[in-house]
Amino acid sequence: MSVAHDHGGFGPYTMDDLHAREDEGRGLELEDGWLVELSPSAPHNWVAMQLQELLKAAASDAGAAVFVAGGGEWEISTPAGIRKPDVFVVPRSVARNSIVDRSPAVIPGGELLLVVEVVSPGSGSERTDRVRKLKEYAALGIPQYWLAEFSPHPALQIFVLDEGFGAYRSHAVAAAGEVLKIEIQADSAFTVAVDPAVFTEF
Repeated sequence: MSVAHDHGGFGPYTMDDLHAREDEGRGLELEDGWLVELSPSAPHNWVAMQLQELLKAAASDAGAAVFVAGGGEWEISTPAGIRKPDVFVVPRSVARNSIVDRSPAVIPGGELLLVVEVVSPGSGSERTDRVRKLKEYAALGIPQYWLAEFSPHPALQIFVLDEGFGAYRSHAVAAAGEVLKIEIQADSAFTVAVDPAVFTEF
């Protein structure tokens, strides 16, 4: 078993420190050398699962060679360190390299086709999702960033990368009862239809 590198409880930390912990960094992101705890709620996880299933089905129907990840445990590398998006889409070959060959073990953030974060209102991560990650993911060149909300009302906001400015622009917003149809570019482009009403349906 690896010895946890906790620096006596003080950072800054590295990716090696994160992975050397007894818990192997589960439930933690690495942001600018600091460990940030993730504590998603059941409603948060339900929204992520719904979006993951919709994306998987749409990609499968189109025959797209992509991997749709979720659960907040898959690691991607970013300029800040290590992020664990709620949902993301990556080419299947990239996922295979990371999962099977472990080369690299952490998925390069710049390989993502889409990243989704589920906002937990009032949480410590809300500002990070709305502001910090908006800039961070754009800097990686990820074509789309989605922000999903379940409270106080279900909503989905789509951001599309403006490559000329290296920043996201708001592309569309939908509330419960409205259907957004969004195309994701992959080896075979696919379109997913999302009504945020599913975020609170069970």
